[in-house]
Amino acid sequence: MTKFISHHIKAALLLACATFTTAYAQNSNTQPPIEEETVNFSLLTLNVDGLPGKIFVFDVNADGPKSEGSERISEYLASKDCDFLCLQEDFNYRWEIWSRLFAGYDHDEWSGGIILEEKEIDFAHLQNFRFECDGLNAVWKKGITPRRHERVAWNSSFGKFSHDFDDIITKGFRRHEMTLSDGKEVVVYNMHMDASSDRDEAKGNDARDREARKAQWVQLREHILNNMDERPIVVAGDMNSYYHRDDIKTVFIDAIEATGRAVVKDAWVEANNNGKYPALGSDAIDGETLDNILYISPIGGYGLKLLSFEMDEKGYKRDGVPLGDHYPLIAKFQITNKPYDNISESMPNGIYQIVNEGQSTPDTYDLNGIRQTGDLTPGTYIINGRKVVKH
Repeated sequence: MTKFISHHIKAALLLACATFTTAYAQNSNTQPPIEEETVNFSLLTLNVDGLPGKIFVFDVNADGPKSEGSERISEYLASKDCDFLCLQEDFNYRWEIWSRLFAGYDHDEWSGGIILEEKEIDFAHLQNFRFECDGLNAVWKKGITPRRHERVAWNSSFGKFSHDFDDIITKGFRRHEMTLSDGKEVVVYNMHMDASSDRDEAKGNDARDREARKAQWVQLREHILNNMDERPIVVAGDMNSYYHRDDIKTVFIDAIEATGRAVVKDAWVEANNNGKYPALGSDAIDGETLDNILYISPIGGYGLKLLSFEMDEKGYKRDGVPLGDHYPLIAKFQITNKPYDNISESMPNGIYQIVNEGQSTPDTYDLNGIRQTGDLTPGTYIINGRKVVKH
């Protein structure tokens, strides 16, 4: 009797293994399916508030963290154990910021600080005065391999000795092509846009600041589209932009998705605002910050799934006082394979036909950018970033 039961158990196990193997073979190309909550990489973005106290006679950062505070910021960054760190305003306290990170991280080139003693000044042509540094620095864990790095300055900026002094430094973005320790690849943009002071906004004197940021969003968009391939993209940094003040949705997100080449999402919008973008001209929303993490999944390539997102207000304090004038944003991502299987490339002109029952997905919009729910009526839609015709 025991031997009979043993034979039956063994047969059942063999059948189960055979069934699993068959299912795996039918649902796998060359690699096993990704675990539902596998974290491929984490990313933190932070303006480290590294400006000097004064530039010429102007107080620009009298209450900044300076040397001692920058070491505390370094301690904080090391404690978070993130795979990527996108830092902005990493100017005059570079080595203090790096002091707790060198053991476990590598970094890209530092473009220098705002140091007047090292700068020749042509007082007859102060309108041309500019520091060549951008304050940007990307940091990544050892074991992640950088493949290509590019530094790009903004074509448009405003404010030499006013409007937050944006034109006195060489702001812009950096693009990093990275291979993770598991062999997967990702492209990371680290950027810093023109600012607006509270004073100028209150007086309605920030039109040229907003124009500069709009031009910068367009420049960034075109750079991304010109260099896009099958790798997923993260865009992080101090964007000095609010959705209710700057038309990011139309100029950047909708414009990229309208090409049918990629899906663009905002980590804060997805995680903390129910996937809804604040309307341009609306009231400010609690929790929206000038810092952002956007992520882009190319159509037909590798996608990004946001697993978690937080703005770490509590952790970025010492004795109840913030370490700097921005709070860190932290996101965890999973890299997925070909997430757009419900749409077939059935037409050569870039327009696609729905091959399911015409039920909307969470990423279905009409041509006015309004999210669709339920059954779709005949018409043209943007689904997962592709233009789709439902008959």
